[in-house]
Amino acid sequence: MHAPSPSTAATPAAGGRARLPVALYALTVGAFGIGTTEFVIMGLLLQVAADLQVGLAAAGLLISGYALGVFVGAPVLTVATGRMPRKAVLVALMLIFTVGNIVCAIAPNYTVLMIARVITSLAHGTFFGVGAVVATGLVPQDRKASAISIMFTGLTVATLLGVPAGAWLGLHLGWRSTFWAVAAIGVIATVVIAALVPRDRSKPEPVALRRELRAVLHPQVLLGLLTTVLGFAGVFTVYTFIQPILTTLSGFGDAAVSPILLVFGGGMILGNLIGGRFADKRLAPALVGTLVALAAVLGAMTFGLRDPVAAVAFVGLLGVAAFATVPPLQLWVLQKTDAAGQNLASSLNIGAFNLGNALGAWLGGAVIEHGPGLGAVTWVAALVTASGLALALLATRLDAKSRASAKRSSKPAIAAACAG
Repeated sequence: MHAPSPSTAATPAAGGRARLPVALYALTVGAFGIGTTEFVIMGLLLQVAADLQVGLAAAGLLISGYALGVFVGAPVLTVATGRMPRKAVLVALMLIFTVGNIVCAIAPNYTVLMIARVITSLAHGTFFGVGAVVATGLVPQDRKASAISIMFTGLTVATLLGVPAGAWLGLHLGWRSTFWAVAAIGVIATVVIAALVPRDRSKPEPVALRRELRAVLHPQVLLGLLTTVLGFAGVFTVYTFIQPILTTLSGFGDAAVSPILLVFGGGMILGNLIGGRFADKRLAPALVGTLVALAAVLGAMTFGLRDPVAAVAFVGLLGVAAFATVPPLQLWVLQKTDAAGQNLASSLNIGAFNLGNALGAWLGGAVIEHGPGLGAVTWVAALVTASGLALALLATRLDAKSRASAKRSSKPAIAAACAG
């Protein structure tokens, strides 16, 4: 028999609850690097635009290009690597990530930088998608959402610490130094994943693409994906424009924005952990409850942003509410997909988060430029998230009906077996 190593199995803690395996934290390191490279460009746009002699709008497309690469690359790479051992996929993705960031650091012009950003983004969706499947396989049934939340903590810590540190490094040593630093994180992540994540216990069975697509086209999975898009579109309708919201509506100076965003990052970490614990206990109520909280926070922000103290509190609450939705959304898609389509469904949901980001940024801009203006962004965002909540309610209701129907149909079979 094979004895599980410390990285492959949860170990008992003093209080009786098993500690999460160290392999989860290896995935967290990779998530930290990916989260840093995704968002750090926002703090480097002026430097990149000046150095490469492009306009600010063109520099901003480096963000859109990355998001598009995640959305398109996640399902394509997941299908392409479906027959590979998951650990090998994760290591290969971190190598792609590292090389992409090195090319970003040495890019001689805007075109090469854009291509490098897109190459780097290809690792993003598939890493989080496959990583979520690996993470849930490392823990018992009642810890699966917590395992997902631990991995996604790397993303939230990147927002809290990695992005400000990268922006500071770029300011003092040049924007290219930031990408060199992120590439170094990629090397570290590759090593710890290779060392700590256990090998697949069995070789993945070849799965036909048609079977994978059939699995992800299940109504519950599709509703989960759409809920992710709309839920996070609401978040980024506001977050994309958080700087002008804080300076124009709340009256803060530009220098105050970065410290306030640290409050948002702290809220993200807390919300991610809360969402994971909640979803471990009762998934459907966690899915609905976190979306209710998110819509409520977005709506209430409309009335609190004029007061500076309330504005800071709402920024923190937005971080909590937004990332409390992540573990239940990801676990819902995983649980409603059979084994044949889990990698693809999980990666598609990561793409759905990024599609929501892009949709929210576009919608917020439209409200500001062609609609009621900056003050209306929060209540429009609340309506968008509320539409995601409506889909979640539909999904949970259909799921409850399906379970009840299955339970009723099983009773005659049990009775017949007993009679026989």
